[in-house]
Order: sequence, then C-alpha cells, then structure tokens
Amino acid sequence: MEYFNELKRSMEFLSSDPRTVFLGQAVAVPGTAMSNTLKEVDSTKLIELPVAEEMQMGMTLGMALLGLVPISIYPRWNFLLLAINQLVNHIDKVGVMSDNRYQPKLIIRTGIGSVRPLHPQFQHVGDFTEAIQKMCTTIEVIRLEEAKDVFPSYEKALFREDSINTILVEYGDYYNEK
Repeated sequence: MEYFNELKRSMEFLSSDPRTVFLGQAVAVPGTAMSNTLKEVDSTKLIELPVAEEMQMGMTLGMALLGLVPISIYPRWNFLLLAINQLVNHIDKVGVMSDNRYQPKLIIRTGIGSVRPLHPQFQHVGDFTEAIQKMCTTIEVIRLEEAKDVFPSYEKALFREDSINTILVEYGDYYNEK
C-alpha cells in the first residue's frame, strides 16, 4: 500500500502549511477512499461540503484569492465535470482577466475511479486528464501513476512559483494495489 501511504503522507505534509485548507465531500467524514488519507489532518483544516461541485470550485477560487491554499477534493473526474465552468472560465483565466494582479494558488485533487474488485459503472471511472489539460492554459494536470511520484507532485503543487495551478489525478485502483 505504498501508493496510499504516499497519499496520506502528502496530505499530512500539505496540512502542515498554515495557508492550507481542505474542502469537498467526504473530507471531514468518511465516505470515499480519499477520506482515509485525511484521517491525520487536523479537523480544523477540513471543510465538509454538500454535493455542490460548482459552488465548491467557486469557494476554492475565493479562498485562494484571500491568500489561502485550498486543496479542493473531487473523488472522481466525473464529479469534477460539474465544476468545469468555474475551472475553465474563472480559475484558469483569473490571471489573464486581472492583468496578473491576481494569481491565486490552489490544488485540485481528483481521481480515476477504481474498477476492481467491483466496477461502479462508467459514470464513475472517467479519465478526462487530456481534455481538461487542452482546455486550460494556467493549470497543469498531473497523473499520479506511481507511488514515487505522489509526494514530489504534491510538494511541487504547493511550492510552485510559476502562477500555474495544479490538478493531481489519482488512481483509485492503486490505493490497494501498489
């Protein structure tokens, strides 16, 4: 379970930064495999939200504009699709629209749903990495394919200074397989 342990270590590392806050569904309560990676994160940094994906992405941008570094968690790409308006038309364009006066830093965590041991059907296992990367000019989308890539990628997302935001894509099947 090296992959899962690296995710857990990454979340604990991110939480040690005073600017970070975690938000989404099943963040402060159990509900997804991602919830288990947040068990050691201080509960004051966890903001549980209702199922309102576009609102969540708008809140993510608002928090980032205030100087926080939100880690916005969408357990699957299929759920993140419901926030594409905020992602593509606002987060990706805020620097351009403000003549670079606003350069918020945020991290979006999503995943490709697991298909083993039980396939949850196709509305839960989409991988929209390439499509989203093509739509965005100030967001980098990184697939976390190996355990060794997990921590360095989250570290890069937190400390990068190039005005690029990051979407990190996890593989649900790897939580128990790698």
